[in-house]
Amino acid sequence: MSKHETTAPAVRATGIGKTFDTKAGPVQALTDVDLEVAAGEFVSLIGPSGCGKSTLMRLVADLDGPTTGRLEVFGKSPAQARQDQDYGIAFQQAGLLPWRTVADNIGLPLELHRMDRSARAARVAELAELVGLTDFAGSYPDQLSGGMQQRVAIARSLAEQPRLLLMDEPFGALDEMTRERMQTELSRIVAETGAAVVFVTHSIPEAVFLSDRVVVMSPRPGRITTLISTGIGPGVVRDEQLRETTGFFEKVTEVREALHGAPVGSSAREGR
Repeated sequence: MSKHETTAPAVRATGIGKTFDTKAGPVQALTDVDLEVAAGEFVSLIGPSGCGKSTLMRLVADLDGPTTGRLEVFGKSPAQARQDQDYGIAFQQAGLLPWRTVADNIGLPLELHRMDRSARAARVAELAELVGLTDFAGSYPDQLSGGMQQRVAIARSLAEQPRLLLMDEPFGALDEMTRERMQTELSRIVAETGAAVVFVTHSIPEAVFLSDRVVVMSPRPGRITTLISTGIGPGVVRDEQLRETTGFFEKVTEVREALHGAPVGSSAREGR
C-alpha cells in the first residue's frame, strides 16, 4: 500500500466537544461535532469568527485535546498520526526562518528527522519545482513576496509527503489578486500530491473554489450546521474561468445563505 492509499478516512470526528477554562469561567468552543473527511478530499471549514474552526484543526493536529468525543486521523489517534508524519500544517503566517534560504526552509523537517543529505537535496529540489520556486532556492525570505513566502511554507508542509494537509487561513494576509493566484496554485499542488486537505477560511468564494465540500459552522459553541458539496469534480480544472461560471456563483450563494441561517435544499446536505 502506497503512502496515499488507505481504507480509513483522513479525519473522523465523532461527538467532538472542546471547553476551555478561563479566568471568567469555562468557555465552550465546540459541541457535538461529527465530520468525516475522505482520503484525498478537500474540505473547507467556514463560519463566523470564534466558531471553533481553528480549534477543530488544532485538535486534528494534536496541538490540543478534545474535552469530549473521539477523533481519528487515518484510523489512528492524532498523537500517533503526528508521530507518523501523516499530516503537514500551514498557517496564515509563513513562519519562515529569515537566516535560512528557501531550500533550507523547505528542507527543515527533513533535516530534523535526519534524512540523508543527498536524499534531502533531491526532495527539496522536487518540492521547489512543485511550487514554482526552483529559481529562488538560494534566496532568503526577505527577498520574496508574500505569495512566494506562502509557497515556501506549503512546500515545507509537504516535505514528508503527508497524506493530510492542515491549512489555517494560509492566504488571509495576501492581497486579492495574489490570493486568487495562490488558490489556483494550491489546487494544482493538491491534485499532484493526492493529499487530503482541511482548510480554514473566512472567504466564501475561496472555500467554494478550492473544495469538494464546504463545512458550515455555527457561532460559538461551534457545531456543524450544513455540509455543502461544491459539485466541482476531480477532473475539473480550477482556474479563472471556473470563477465566472453560473454554477460557481450558485454555490457561493448557497454557502452564504447557509452561513446566515437560510434554509438550503436537501441536495446540499451531503455527508460521507
